[in-house]
Amino acid sequence: METKAVRLYGKKDLRLETFELPAVKSDEILVKIISDAICMSSYKAAIQGAQHKRVPDDVADNPTIIGHEFSGEIVEVGSKWSDGWKTGDRFVIQPAINYKGSLYAPGYSYKYIGGAMTYGIVPQEFMECGCLLPYNGEAFFYGSLSEPMSCITGTFHANYHTRAGSYRHEMGIKEGGRLIILGGAGPMGLGAADYALHGPVKPSLIIVTDIAEARLKRAAEILPPEEGKRQGVELRYVDTSGTDDAAAYLKSVATDKPAGFDDVFVFAPVAPLVELADKILNYDGCLNFFAGPSDPEFSAKFNFYNVHYNATHIVGTSGGNTDDMKESISLMQSGRINPAAMITHVGGLNAVIDATLNLPEIPGGKKLIYTQIDMPLTAIDDMKGSGDPTMKKLGEITGRNRGLWCAEAEAYLLRAMS
Repeated sequence: METKAVRLYGKKDLRLETFELPAVKSDEILVKIISDAICMSSYKAAIQGAQHKRVPDDVADNPTIIGHEFSGEIVEVGSKWSDGWKTGDRFVIQPAINYKGSLYAPGYSYKYIGGAMTYGIVPQEFMECGCLLPYNGEAFFYGSLSEPMSCITGTFHANYHTRAGSYRHEMGIKEGGRLIILGGAGPMGLGAADYALHGPVKPSLIIVTDIAEARLKRAAEILPPEEGKRQGVELRYVDTSGTDDAAAYLKSVATDKPAGFDDVFVFAPVAPLVELADKILNYDGCLNFFAGPSDPEFSAKFNFYNVHYNATHIVGTSGGNTDDMKESISLMQSGRINPAAMITHVGGLNAVIDATLNLPEIPGGKKLIYTQIDMPLTAIDDMKGSGDPTMKKLGEITGRNRGLWCAEAEAYLLRAMS
């Protein structure tokens, strides 16, 4: 079968090419990919090429397919997996395969499977490791967002607290505690606030900070404080840009004693933000460094007096596991969380190369790609004012949905561009 894909050959060397897939083996599955979301990790792989730890050394001769946040439909099932899968089933991929200790993963390492392609072949290790997952959501883009959401659920599960006199770690955020997301008015921060508000363990207070008033205003429109009240949680948005002493100011916001935070999430790889997080920890407070830095020498000061006497501690995660993705899918399918706020731009397969190589310079959040169509990368905010009838209609649809991408918009786009 013929497929079209964005292939990685080396540093900054991405090529949109058409080629033949090999015949599907008995232990493989042929899939049609519908949606893929571009991740900063794909940018890092494209910039580093073979120096990236997940990209094979021989990528120049055996190019790999980029993209790892994808969803689609089953086209053909090898006989080994025919009892569990059938043609037409929808799926998502958990890219953290960890097959026999290998770092290989879709989006970095494979010749015939990745998100930025029209059709691909899922190798047997995906099924063996339980990383090809059924998906029954109403829109494919939610399937693509299950991977970044799994990173959020995973990082919440990684937090831990202890009881006085005990060495046992109680995993997860503190029930009824104070939680703050620093640098959290962006797409992933909003996903974290959504999960904190609607997930299985609720704090009593959630604060989302940023240094941009416009981002905070938009965040409050998407996830308003009134929704916090409905969930029995105080939800606040705080601009720290004009404060001389951000730590003292944030502690004053949490007015009860002790005036600090039990769970502090850092959503930007900025040393002063990490050091601010350290300063506002309560006794037994957990600092979660979520943001992935590109600098391998990134570091920040941490108060070890408080580590010794106040039991403060730090954790960090990179991605989520299969259980995290299953939880994310379940929460989305039940309507408890809506990560659509992550998406700010939509495009077709032809937009992948420029979007990936220039990702840090493109404002906004997630760039959603529909691999079966050609479409320039377009900001959702710009659609309504477009002279293109399809874009204008999409702007009308998203306008009725608080400016968010939605199932109706996806269905219309796929019909209009097919």
